[in-house]
Parts: sequence; structure tokens; C-alpha cells
Amino acid sequence: MTVVLITGCSCGFGLEAALAFARSGAHVVASMRDLGRGAALAGAAQAEALEIHIAALDLAKPHTFAGVVADVIGRHGRLDVLVNNAGINRVGAFEDTTEATLREVMEVNLFGPLLLAKAVLPQMRRQCGGCIINLSSLSGVAGLPGDVSYTASKFALEGATEALRHEVDRWGIRVALVEAGLHATNIFADALSGPLPIPDESPYRPLIEERMAKLAARLPEAFHPRSVGELLVRIAQAKDGPLRWPADAVAKRVLGKLFALDDAGRDAFLREVAGCDWWSQGESQPENGEAAP
Repeated sequence: MTVVLITGCSCGFGLEAALAFARSGAHVVASMRDLGRGAALAGAAQAEALEIHIAALDLAKPHTFAGVVADVIGRHGRLDVLVNNAGINRVGAFEDTTEATLREVMEVNLFGPLLLAKAVLPQMRRQCGGCIINLSSLSGVAGLPGDVSYTASKFALEGATEALRHEVDRWGIRVALVEAGLHATNIFADALSGPLPIPDESPYRPLIEERMAKLAARLPEAFHPRSVGELLVRIAQAKDGPLRWPADAVAKRVLGKLFALDDAGRDAFLREVAGCDWWSQGESQPENGEAAP
């Protein structure tokens, strides 16, 4: 039976992935930083009579990874699939972002997934098979204002995943990225539930306020994370496949467009998506969708 380790399972993609893999008949180890936040997953699993083992795993504490992986192998004798889902986002202009925040985002979104993958690879090589799936984002292929730290972490994760793919394929180990557009997860919860983390004196305040207002307006269009959970099962069960798997129709369209454009076309497309021409042209913050001179 397939054995799956998933990070960030207290909500969103991770919770839906744990349920989807359990429905498929897999042994699921659903990890999260705070076991006190496991009630939603435990309740959903109980309602469907699904067996899911919930374990503690903090991506900011890589010294604990070997123990978690050893426990999974000790329980099940193997480890077939790693889903690196957990991540954080810290909204704000780059100049306003502290070094501590930059390092926090890179630690959780880049070093955590990579070091956890490093911890599972010896077992996957012994098995001559396995699958590592890294949850990325359209922010991993397109940089927009107000998103520098998150974008940097996802761009780096994409490059590392692409390189790793060619190193481990000789042992039958597959490596994949999931490119997700806007889904109804908690990734922006902190930024949207209270005052924006922008210094009062920041010259970038109008730009970040406008970007977050546009994001909030789009939330009703967000995709349900359940579809990503189901996609992750399909990726794990596939015999082969591409490096990048779009998670939704928007991601598929954006990926197709971005990879077909030259730098000038790409820049124009991203400015249109971000709606930031008013900012670049020195205009005041838009009102009712129109930029004032």
C-alpha cells in the first residue's frame, strides 16, 4: 500500500490532500506544525471513516526531519510519496521587508521542503521508486509587486525541483511541481484579516493597499482546494508526466502565455495582471478602477 507524507495538513491544500490520498487507499501521515490545529482534519477523517495518522512537523526545524521520516518508515516499512505543501506568505514591499522576514519565508518555503526531500531520498533510492511533489504557485513563475519574499522562495523552489528531477530519475523517483492560481486557503489570511503590515511612513503604502484590495475583490472567484488534493493523487499515481502541473484553468492559461512570451511581452502581461501601471507612471492611487493624474 502506498505510504504518503504530507506537510501543512491543518487546512487548505494539505487537509484536502490528506483526505484525497486516504480515500485512494493510501497510508497517510498528515503533518502539521501545531497538533492543536488538527481537529478539522481529524473530524473530516472520522466522518468518512478514513485512517489518517497526524504527526507534528515544523518546517522551520529541519533537525527534526530525520526522526519524523524514520518514524514513518518504522511504522510502514517504506515511504512512497512526499507532498511538500506547507508554506507561509508575508505581504509587503521589498524595501519595507525586514531581513528576519525574508529569512523566515525562505526557511519555511525553500529550505524546509528541500531538506525534507533530502531526508526521504535515501529510502526512495533503496526502494528504487518514489514521488516528491512540491507545491508551488503562479508566484513561482511570475513576480508581482508586494510579493517579493514569497515569489523569491517559490522561484528558488522551482529551480531546485527542476534540477533535482534529473538527479534522481535513474532510481525511478519522480519529482513534480504543482502550479496553483488563487484558491480558498489561508495563505493570505493574516494580511486580509487586519491592518496591513505596512509602516505608516512607507512610500509604497498606496501600491500595497491597492494590490491587497484587488486580491480581496478576487477571493469570491477562488478555486476550492479540494481540486488540488485530487490532483496530487493523480500526480502520485501517474507513471510519468511533466515537471509542472497546473492546478486550475487560470494557472494553465497563465503558464501557457508566460512561457510563450519574450521579456517585453512578459513585462507587459504582468503589469496588466498586477494593474500597477498607475504606480509606475507616477499617478495617484486609483479610485473606482481609474487612475487619477
